[in-house]
Amino acid sequence: MLIGDVVRRNAEGVPGHVAASLRERTLTHAQLDGGANRLAAALAALGVGHRDRVLVWADTGLEVLTLFVACAKLGAVFAPMNARYGPEEAAPVAALARPRLLVADGAHAEAAAALAADLAIDGLARIGGGRGPGTDLSRETLGAGGAPPAVPALRETDPHVLFFTSGSTGRPKGVVLSHRASYLRGFQGVFRDVPERSVCMFPLFHMAGFTLAIAAWQTRGEIALVETASAAELLGAIERRRANRLYGIPAVWARILEQDTAKWETRSLREADTGTSAVPIELVRALKERFPDTATRIYYGSTEAGSGTTLPDADVLRAVGSVGPPSPGVDLRLGEGGEILLRSAYLFDGYFDDPAATDAALRDGWYHTGDLGELDAEGRLYVVGRVKELIRTGGESVAPAEVEAVLATHPDVAEVAVVGVPDPAWGEVVCAVVVARPGASLELSALQRHCQARLARFKVPRRLERVDALPRTAATGQVQRALLVERLRSG
Repeated sequence: MLIGDVVRRNAEGVPGHVAASLRERTLTHAQLDGGANRLAAALAALGVGHRDRVLVWADTGLEVLTLFVACAKLGAVFAPMNARYGPEEAAPVAALARPRLLVADGAHAEAAAALAADLAIDGLARIGGGRGPGTDLSRETLGAGGAPPAVPALRETDPHVLFFTSGSTGRPKGVVLSHRASYLRGFQGVFRDVPERSVCMFPLFHMAGFTLAIAAWQTRGEIALVETASAAELLGAIERRRANRLYGIPAVWARILEQDTAKWETRSLREADTGTSAVPIELVRALKERFPDTATRIYYGSTEAGSGTTLPDADVLRAVGSVGPPSPGVDLRLGEGGEILLRSAYLFDGYFDDPAATDAALRDGWYHTGDLGELDAEGRLYVVGRVKELIRTGGESVAPAEVEAVLATHPDVAEVAVVGVPDPAWGEVVCAVVVARPGASLELSALQRHCQARLARFKVPRRLERVDALPRTAATGQVQRALLVERLRSG
């Protein structure tokens, strides 16, 4: 189950069919395979070998997909970094990865060069064209032809990708997935005979974007990328590529439903899937009304676990609030205190260079999600809360402690707690609950300006609540976050 073999077989079987697109640009399966072969050879010439990590700091592009496949063919580990990070946020992630090579696009090239110098990263390259520091790999990434480099025999259990996530303290963690895990997460079954033409709303530093690509390629289909997840771009991609699937988080579907979708040709769409955060029943009903020829499935999962549960289309209107039974091949049970535990053949291997975090998350083959759940009589899961304090907003993870550390440096803030407040569009929004210093008059806009230079946009608070005091426990003085959230929900 090697990812490079998926692409190779498609190049042999359907060489002229489109494998990937971005607006008007396309790559056939033959071009993707050939470009990846040449790029793998170029990486090898730069000293990248088996199990070496290739850190990628780039916006979504066809070149990033080609690099993803090239690493798979070479046996190197593809490690995409959040393109929205500034240099301050990128530094600890890059230090964790200890890459053999740092690859950036033009927008990140200068910052990448500075980062490489600071961390003594010897290898530096760029993709996407243009001038800048580092070896130019752009000429290696497009077109057909080229043989793969000679590499040691790869195994499906070899590491394939390293995705970065944050714990409750904001300290980065690297989620390691094998070729086998990536392959199984995208597996579509042996009898599917309709190529999947899937529109990808995720930027190409998210696990989900690459899982969607592998899933489409396993049907000899196409992944249609977009530069931004705006309603116009997504609907335009559906029309242009005659796409039959779109997975959108609730906030993205809400944007689409605000549009007059009749302006775009969307009759090719057959699957209108959602999940990642809480899915209001009103959204599901609106999808059914607006796209009557589609099926909708609701997914629950994570970078570590892949798809944990799936609520099928037949149940989305009657099992309100559920995320479904376990996905095929997944075992699910509730552990101590109702924590959701998952086990499957496509769990992550562990956290890179962090055995303590790995041992805490993976115990006896079960992944401890940190979420709390309940099961109904038919075995369907309902997510009711979380053990961890991580905020999930629009599919992104935000560590409250990281945001609190930035807000605490504002001169008018005496005390602050950051919590996630349920929101129908975003799942949760980041809310700053602040005790102001005497005489200060804080505004949300002032706090947002204070954060913008040090935090990615999705981490910046969208809501401000001013309080006289934060609720704390009597024994240790810890902030009672659950109580804060309940008070905010009740007004």
